[in-house]
Amino acid sequence: MRYCKYVSTENGIQLPRYAHVEQRNGILWATLPMQAPQEDLAAHTVPPLAANFEPAPLSELQLLPPVSPSKILCVGRNYGDHAAELGNEVPKEPVLFLKPPSSLIGSRGAVIMPKLSSRVDYEGELAIVIARRCRHIGPDEDVRPYIRGYVCVNDVTARDLQKSDDQWTRGKGFDTFCPTGPIVSDELDPVEGDSVTVTTRLNGVVRQLGNTRDFIFPIPYLLRYITAFTTLEPGDLIPTGTPAGVGAVQPGDIVQVEIEGLGILENKFAAE
Repeated sequence: MRYCKYVSTENGIQLPRYAHVEQRNGILWATLPMQAPQEDLAAHTVPPLAANFEPAPLSELQLLPPVSPSKILCVGRNYGDHAAELGNEVPKEPVLFLKPPSSLIGSRGAVIMPKLSSRVDYEGELAIVIARRCRHIGPDEDVRPYIRGYVCVNDVTARDLQKSDDQWTRGKGFDTFCPTGPIVSDELDPVEGDSVTVTTRLNGVVRQLGNTRDFIFPIPYLLRYITAFTTLEPGDLIPTGTPAGVGAVQPGDIVQVEIEGLGILENKFAAE
């Protein structure tokens, strides 16, 4: 299963729509209309399926974030090389922080660099999309039924504010600081051991090249750890951490986060 969310213009009105996604000659296409996930309340206020749907490559669509989370619960320092590059020790337990849903934007949306910050960084990541409510996942329980799929995320960070604050909400939580997309897919399985590579490019140059086999805390551990203290709801988003190679951006820069099977999340940065 692969799907995207996009803007459909119908009778002069712009509406949020979902579509199944297939690969055609190496290009991702929206091929069939799809019912909105239950948690996307905004999409459920319009008729369920687009009346004028025509298959189209994703490059021709105005893409929206393909998730509607009640919360974005991020994992920090989950690659040892990234912890080291920022001068931090490898954590003994997962480092968790929240981004507000208002930080979400879709692929090709503009990331706004706030006036409050003098340094904004990219952080390419694989993120988990939750399938159904879960709490207290057992130590021997299979976590895969709770996973709808995976998606590319850029955990944009105001690095100077992150370092100056005791907690990371401000440095991580600005509007547009969570680019997500272009699709959600369940056609990879890092839980079972698939080797998933995360590649981040800045203006076409590879700056990050990480692999989920290097996670400090693998996905089953993360989900059990998180659900020991909070309930995860359908659509919730869990970015799993970024590999080494993070760096600063300037207005006009383009960052691409690519994960095989999940397409390329691309966003341009602009000054506030």
